[in-house]
Amino acid sequence: MSEKAGHDEETHPFHADEERKRQKRIKMYKYIGIFIVFQIVVVTVFALTVMKVKTPKIRLGNIYVQSLTANAATPSFDMNFATQIRVRNTNWGPYKFEAGVVTFMYQGVPVGQVYIPEGKAGMRSTKKIDVMVSVSSASLPGNTMLGTELNNGLLMLTSTATVTGKVELMLIMKKRKSADMLCSMVFSVATNTVQNLECE
Repeated sequence: MSEKAGHDEETHPFHADEERKRQKRIKMYKYIGIFIVFQIVVVTVFALTVMKVKTPKIRLGNIYVQSLTANAATPSFDMNFATQIRVRNTNWGPYKFEAGVVTFMYQGVPVGQVYIPEGKAGMRSTKKIDVMVSVSSASLPGNTMLGTELNNGLLMLTSTATVTGKVELMLIMKKRKSADMLCSMVFSVATNTVQNLECE
């Protein structure tokens, strides 16, 4: 009887030790599981925000008229103005774009162009390119409403452009994106200023 009691006393600490080890393992597996779930959440949020590639935007900045000559009787116009081409990149990586052209139009007919050199808009920043623009009515057909507009003291133009490039994320992922411009502007012939400029 005493021998059996002694045996129980020896095995009880062993079982208690095994139980403690088992509880530690369970706790460790729980922590590993929580860590894995946390990592999945972090990676998902990262993929939906930082790694999501947005289309950059290209717009015209403020316009400063240098010279404007208009004749309602002819009708005709010649104008030079300074402005900025702004390529806005909201991505978490740089946007390297190829060269392009901004075309200025009157009622859909090109009246002037300006060259966009290739460049790079940094991470979440705007690349600003100063340009001088010359537009003229020389290429317009004679059936436009230009004379009426100029009699009213206004000149309305539009501009379009597309630049194509690649957004680079984490130095490994590159996504091709094209940025489009569509702007409309109204010039005052009397004051040689811009009354309105809107870009989409």
